[in-house]
Amino acid sequence: TESDRRTVFIALTVISLVGTVLFFLIRKQEDTKAPGDDDSTNEILGESSSILRSFINFLYYFFTERSITLSFTKEMLLLSVTTAYTGLVLTFFSGVYGTCIGAVNRFGSEEKSLIGLSGIFIGVGEILGGGIFGLLSKKSRSGRNPVVMLGILVHFIAFYLIFFNMPNDAPIAPMEGTDQIAYMIPSKEVAMLCSFLLGLGDSCFNTQLLSILGFLYSEDSAPAFAIFKFVQSICAAVAYFYSNYFLLQWQLLIMVLVGFFGTITFFTVEWEAAAALAARGSDYSSI
Repeated sequence: TESDRRTVFIALTVISLVGTVLFFLIRKQEDTKAPGDDDSTNEILGESSSILRSFINFLYYFFTERSITLSFTKEMLLLSVTTAYTGLVLTFFSGVYGTCIGAVNRFGSEEKSLIGLSGIFIGVGEILGGGIFGLLSKKSRSGRNPVVMLGILVHFIAFYLIFFNMPNDAPIAPMEGTDQIAYMIPSKEVAMLCSFLLGLGDSCFNTQLLSILGFLYSEDSAPAFAIFKFVQSICAAVAYFYSNYFLLQWQLLIMVLVGFFGTITFFTVEWEAAAALAARGSDYSSI
């Protein structure tokens, strides 16, 4: 209803504004300048234009020679495959899967309300995974690979269940929905379970990707994370484009293939990081 939409809009606006204010209060901005900056530039910008200066610094970190060089390092190229997978999955669970649920007429009058419920279960999976694998990661002595392995297994199970539960034409079905069935009668419980598994698996990948990027590029964190978001966003946009044309089975197949190779490349980078630590006599659990 119009009242519900207004309430959601106001709530999200207030939360975003409060979050932005709190972000600026995290710490006082240090008086530093990026290489290549000169005093005249700082005088032109002035103290009152810190936001503009931050944006210019972002452009500097992303488009400078250092950032471009970093993009073509062996580790970053390998991690880009894993990052690309997270972008594809992001599009799938945030847009495609909800569309599939809402297009299944077999779900009856609840098909549209299940879209919101699916989002809740995805969020529960993200929160649970972030809490377990993020906050408790310091207690792990086995590194990041087991968490990533768990994430890809959870996603493969979710893809398998979605393939059996959802009609193949669900992503491209007309507004009237689809009456087709897959290999089983569409189940609401299975659909919500898949939503939870998608969120849980995504949290496994994201927590470990952020962790290994911070570990490998502690001295170049700004360009490294800029590259991470750039690759992820590009792949998410590509996935949104082909989701309007590909049947569900092909979209699942793309994610399975990219996810498989992304897991292998992540393992490779992690093993090399562990070997480098061992060569220096450091404890592997310290990463």
